[in-house]
Amino acid sequence: MRYAGVVALALFGFTAASNIAPLPTPPPVKRADDTAVTAITDCHAHGTDLVCMGGTTEFLVKTPLPTATSEYPASFTDCHNHGKDTYCIDAAGEDVEIINTAAKEHEHCHFHAGVEHCVGGDEEEEHGGPGSERCKLKERNYNIPLRVGLLFVILFTSALGVFSPIFLQRALPKQMHVILTVLKQFGTGIILSTAFVHLYTHASLMFTNPCLGELGYEGTTSAIVMAGIFISFVVEYIGHRVVLSKTNAAAKLGPEEQSAAFLHAEIVSIWVMEIGILFHSLLIGLTLVVAGDSFFITLFVVILFHQIFEGIALGTRIAAIGTKEYIHVASEDETDADKSLRTGHSGSEQIITNDPVPKQIPVRTLSLLKKCGLASLFAFVTPLGMAIGIGVLSKFNGNDRSTILAIGTLDALSAGILVWVGLVEMLAADWMVGVHGQKAELANADLFTVCLAGFGLLSGMVAMSVLGKWA
Repeated sequence: MRYAGVVALALFGFTAASNIAPLPTPPPVKRADDTAVTAITDCHAHGTDLVCMGGTTEFLVKTPLPTATSEYPASFTDCHNHGKDTYCIDAAGEDVEIINTAAKEHEHCHFHAGVEHCVGGDEEEEHGGPGSERCKLKERNYNIPLRVGLLFVILFTSALGVFSPIFLQRALPKQMHVILTVLKQFGTGIILSTAFVHLYTHASLMFTNPCLGELGYEGTTSAIVMAGIFISFVVEYIGHRVVLSKTNAAAKLGPEEQSAAFLHAEIVSIWVMEIGILFHSLLIGLTLVVAGDSFFITLFVVILFHQIFEGIALGTRIAAIGTKEYIHVASEDETDADKSLRTGHSGSEQIITNDPVPKQIPVRTLSLLKKCGLASLFAFVTPLGMAIGIGVLSKFNGNDRSTILAIGTLDALSAGILVWVGLVEMLAADWMVGVHGQKAELANADLFTVCLAGFGLLSGMVAMSVLGKWA
């Protein structure tokens, strides 16, 4: 009986155990970029990408495209996963990553200042910090001969924009100089839009790039822009104090020395403006070249217009150096009895004033050769940036932390310089307060000239702001 009880207990236990369902094994987590295929075939190019088919699914192969002397690989085999990534084996036995393009259809990538920005796609990748996949160097095949050829097109376009106003100013009769006034205001609009829409925006994009990491100070962009404004102010203030000192000393020597002093003041202002533009143009050339081929032609066309417009802005200011016929300097030996109604000239403008009798001093003009020298710096700096870009194509990573800091800082400094130049040296000087002892050109201009100048100003702002959508 004792053994019968044991047998009965064993049978009961076996029966009970057989009625207990085993715990189900959790199914593997499927991701959008996982693949069940073991091989991909029918490989072909889509623009600058190599794609292959795995059944009815299209996969992007993260490998450089073949050169002109080689062929596309027919297939990749032995597909497998490494962590969250999927790889296949190429003909050389190396792992090659593949991505299910259906998982990336909602991702949109574009270039700003040479840095690729993507919206959509994998959330972890999109918001990854330094060291994430998105921040690593991406291998691309660049059409280098095309970039070298278009370098000379940019050189010609930049020269056309900056030299045209200089020669136009010499060719036009005085009664047609209203055309130059409109071009100057168009250039003012270009400079203002470049400062705010292009440079300030690009600097903000740099300093908010996830690959940079979190900044300890959120106002970094604005602080650097403000530094650019302050540096411009200090340089011009010191320059003007030096010029004023020379002018006071020259008053005892004669009108020729005074004329030279005022000319130097104009040149200081032009140099401040040109430095800001040169920084910007160098980065424009560099970032144009390193943009991916899928966006390169679009960006190139935008940069062509950008160079023409910015060249006009600088060229009109260089052309205007030393164009005023007289500078009004109060006579030192004047008495109170001399303060009666008098007339003076400033260019083609008649000025009636109750101020002390002015000395009418012909302004020393800057030679055509020196003006062309100033303009040449702009013409060559963007192609120089392109040449530098071509030299570093294989190593340039726009999402590298040091690159982001360098580009962002230069963009913000350039923005500050051009804000100062655009608002103080151009807008206020031409419309209200004047500079260098000269009356503001448009302060007392007739309504027709004011309307044309205003139209030019707004046109420059709008034209460059529209280009900001692509560059």
